This record gives sequence, structure tokens and C-alpha cells, in this order.
Amino acid sequence: MAQPGFWDNKEKAQADVERVSRLRGLLEPFRGLEVRIADLGVLRELAEEEPAGDARTLAEQEVLKEFRDIGQNLDEFEIRCLLGGEFDRNAAYLTIHSGAGGTEACDWADMLLRMYQRWIERHGLASEILDIQPGDETGIKWATLKVTGEYAYGHLQTERGVHRLVRISPFDSNKRRHTSFASVDATPEIPEDAPIEVEERDLRIDTYRSGGKGGQNVNKVETAVRITHMPSGIVVACQAERSQLKNRNLAMKLLKAKLYQIEQDKKRAEVERQYGEKGDIAWGNQIRSYVFQPYQMVKDLRTGVQTSDVQGVMDGDLDAFIHGKLRGLTYKKGAADEDL
Repeated sequence: MAQPGFWDNKEKAQADVERVSRLRGLLEPFRGLEVRIADLGVLRELAEEEPAGDARTLAEQEVLKEFRDIGQNLDEFEIRCLLGGEFDRNAAYLTIHSGAGGTEACDWADMLLRMYQRWIERHGLASEILDIQPGDETGIKWATLKVTGEYAYGHLQTERGVHRLVRISPFDSNKRRHTSFASVDATPEIPEDAPIEVEERDLRIDTYRSGGKGGQNVNKVETAVRITHMPSGIVVACQAERSQLKNRNLAMKLLKAKLYQIEQDKKRAEVERQYGEKGDIAWGNQIRSYVFQPYQMVKDLRTGVQTSDVQGVMDGDLDAFIHGKLRGLTYKKGAADEDL
């Protein structure tokens, strides 16, 4: 970077600067942990040299506290190392679709949207709703969020799949237990110069009136845009902006991101893992079950990570599930899991 002419090619220079930043983001915490671990050994020796009594007790407590802090930092560093994919640092497009279950499923999709918005807030990320379709009676049929911030896609890619809810329905006067499904998909934001070409003849572009808040012209002018890619059947939409042109540009970015990801998955022969894993939005394809009644349990069916703190999970406490998937935990289904 100190060489003369480094900034002559600004695009290449910027790419190098970003690469240096990524490497420093791993090396500096690693070196810091090395120093702290060495210091912990010294701290322990000093504590052992203290004579028995209050002074030694305080020294041992200090060693234990530092040990636990280092352990937590090591866990965080491990997760950062696992987020080494090509797009893991990028922003993400998060899409939620209601599935089997009618009104129940629309309400469940809305609950998932709130859950992810809480997770995003907890981690200092930012989100913007690009497209949302309310349900006929309540909840949402689908929604697309753009999530920006460091490693947004790296974390959210672990949530791709079908999510199943079991609860006593608030919409059923007989108070029966209902099962609902919703799917979650995550796509990384890709660079503008990504090698993906979209032929205009392959697109069907529809415009419609935006359904949300957005000023006086929002329900008078068809600013929202829906793009259908005919060969693949992928449909993307955007109504976040007041300008039709801006919505179209955002929708095209999302479409290209989805197409590029599919192509990359094909090259790696991982289409089944990345997309087939989601399957139909119905029974038998879920990655996680959320049971509200007759007992409370959230269990990831891929990793075995589970918790009875249902309220905490619905308030965005998803790190245990995300980290379990990143660490590659696997779980074999047994007879005791039939209720889930």
C-alpha cells in the first residue's frame, strides 16, 4: 500500500485495502488472545504464591474471571474464523414466505419477521424492508429485508430453511393446537461487477402501487416494481423507494444476487445443501421447530441445539442456533424427538 502508484487503479486499490482490513480483523484479535493467555499463566502463578486467606481468594477470583473472559473471546474468535466464505462479510437479502397454514402461517411469518428484526438490532446491524405483502386477515404473506452490516450474510445464511410453529391457535375458538410453516431464505449482496448477465427478453417487469407508507404519491403512482425471471421462475419485488426507477434498480440487484448465488452453488455442487435443504414450505422439510404448547421448546433439527426460552428466541436471541450451524454440529433424530 505504501508503494508509489498504489492508488492509480482505485478499484484494485480499494479491493486490496478491504483484503488487508479482513486479514487484520483476524490477526489482531489472534495476537491479542496470545498475549492474554500468556498473561493468564503469569496471573495464575502469582495467585498460587499468595498465602492462604482473603488475598489469595481475591487473586483466584481474578484468575477465574480472566479465564472466563478469554474463553468467551475465544468463542467469538472461532465464529469469526468460520465466517470465511466469499460473501460472508456482505450485506444480505432476507426473505420470509408464509407456507402451509393459511391465516396461521401469515401470522407466523410476521412473528419471524419481528424475531429477525430484533436479532438485527441486538447485533448493531441495520435493516430496510424492500417488499412486504400483508396477509388477507393478519400477518404477512411474504417480506424481503435488506440487512446491512459486517458479516450480515455470514450469520443469516444459517437460517435458510423451513421454520415450523406448534401452538394453540389464537384464531381458533375451540382452542385447538395448530401447526404452521414459513420459509426463510438469505442471499448475499454481490458486487456491481459480478459476472452475471441478465437478458432483458428473459424478464417480465410489472409495476403496481406501493402498499406501505411513503408520502402523498404512494397510492397514486405505480412506484413498486416486480420482476419475474422467466427461465428460472425467480420473482423479486421492491417498493421501498418512492421512485419507480430506484425500486427497479434495487429489484435487479436482488435478482442478480439470487442468480449469481445459484450459479456459484452449481459450480460447487452444493445446490442441494444451499437450496434443496429448504424444500417445500410444509411438513417434513423443517430445519427448526418452535413449540409453544403443550410445552415450550425451540429445537434446531440439524444441530440438536435447543432451548426452553421461547420468549427469548422470539425476541431475537438466535446466537446459539446460528453458532451451532456455523460450527457444523450434526444431530441424529431419535424416538424422543417425535413430538418435535
